[in-house]
Amino acid sequence: MNVIENAVAGKRYVSTGRRVPVFNPATGEVSAELPLSTLSELNDAVASSKKAQVAWGNTPPMKRARVMFKFKALLDQYADDLAREISREHGKVHDDALGEVARGIDCVDFACGIPQLLKGEFSRNVGPSIDSYSDRQPLGVVAGITPFNFPAMVPMWMYPAAIACGNAFILKPSERDPSAPMLAWNLFMEAGLPEGILNVVHGDKEMVDGILDHPDIKAVSFVGSTPIAEYVYQRGTKAGKRVQALGGAKNHMVILPDADLDQVADALMGAGYGSAGERCMAISVAVPVGKETGDALVAKLKPRVESLKIGPATDKDAEMGPVVTKIHRDKIVGYIDAGVEQGADLVVDGRGFSLQGYEGGYYVGGTLFDNVTPEMTIYKEEIFGPVLSVVRAETYDAAVKLINEHEYGNGTAIFTRDGDAAREFADKIEVGMVGINVPIPVPVAYHSFGGWKRSLFGDHSIYGPEGVHFYTRLKTVTTRWPAGIKGGAEFSFPSVK
Repeated sequence: MNVIENAVAGKRYVSTGRRVPVFNPATGEVSAELPLSTLSELNDAVASSKKAQVAWGNTPPMKRARVMFKFKALLDQYADDLAREISREHGKVHDDALGEVARGIDCVDFACGIPQLLKGEFSRNVGPSIDSYSDRQPLGVVAGITPFNFPAMVPMWMYPAAIACGNAFILKPSERDPSAPMLAWNLFMEAGLPEGILNVVHGDKEMVDGILDHPDIKAVSFVGSTPIAEYVYQRGTKAGKRVQALGGAKNHMVILPDADLDQVADALMGAGYGSAGERCMAISVAVPVGKETGDALVAKLKPRVESLKIGPATDKDAEMGPVVTKIHRDKIVGYIDAGVEQGADLVVDGRGFSLQGYEGGYYVGGTLFDNVTPEMTIYKEEIFGPVLSVVRAETYDAAVKLINEHEYGNGTAIFTRDGDAAREFADKIEVGMVGINVPIPVPVAYHSFGGWKRSLFGDHSIYGPEGVHFYTRLKTVTTRWPAGIKGGAEFSFPSVK
């Protein structure tokens, strides 16, 4: 039985903590054991990071960038291996896993530009013979708590930027799929990262609380569900930390009557059912405007959903794999049951899906609801599964109102040929990331990712320029040398006269 190790101070070791199983969701079989770290082991990891960070923070940014370039080259070389680890423990199909790795590598690519990104500002003669300059300096030891749905990419939203900025990083990956982060750690060590700058400690809530409470951890990044994101934010900030906590979503796609419905249906298939819907940017609500648009859309979606090719990642023809755990599968089925009980029209039923030879796997078939209304549970809550709800709107204004009144504001999209409507939608919608004829508007690595409302707790979005600001603090220095100093005390507030 494979036992997943921690990685501290450049060494891998098996934790002495209690153990939990890691499953292959395609088969339901145990693939590894994961020891959960103790608080003593967390303390050791933080101490290692704190010691190593001093020299790393004083390392010239260009030298830090060279390590990043080597890390990126190794990630490119081993992308297929990373994808296989993701698929084996998460369940997503191989091409989807490769796409995840590629988007993570983009963030490493961005971090390679850290010498430019950390350049400060300089102003000469802000006062009589007085100059002023500013720069951004590392925080020290920072940490990331990452979710199961993107075990390679989401950590790379965090630690490449944090480390390039001169910090040391403590990573607590998801207990569901810990192997991909460990492979990435190996590659970072091979790239020449100093020991202790990236430490990996596995654990559950006890480890999360330990990170949030630890006095030597200065900032915490988190991605997960909204209740946990809010908990992380409140507990972390109470302990005096800088916290960015990304939560859940209920992402709507508005379809105007002039949209190309074949294009819309294809976009909804990928955005709603890709990765079995286990994405915080998945489109889970389609909002066609007008009865004719709604009828035509459902007619186009139904056969597409019914013909979804579902299977394990080893099946090259599979378009969608299993969900991550049996508990999560049962939760999704419970949502489908609730939708039926509350009066939604179940157009395609994914319950009871079984795959020959993989009867123990955690599969849910693609599910499509029509005539969903805002008071229904399947509309209000994040299902995080392959369930698409059609909520019909009589007018464009009604569709916008629907989105703006929802508690989540992560991502949204509109499909239309009307430039005026699209521009107004992008301007007025109360959502952090907007797609115009783009179903999943995840920003590229040199922009930043973040929702509004209860989809993000904290003042900073993640990765990109916002990531650099989150993992650094601004220092401004004002200088005047003796030759420019006149005699006598000055009692007025310094100003330019």
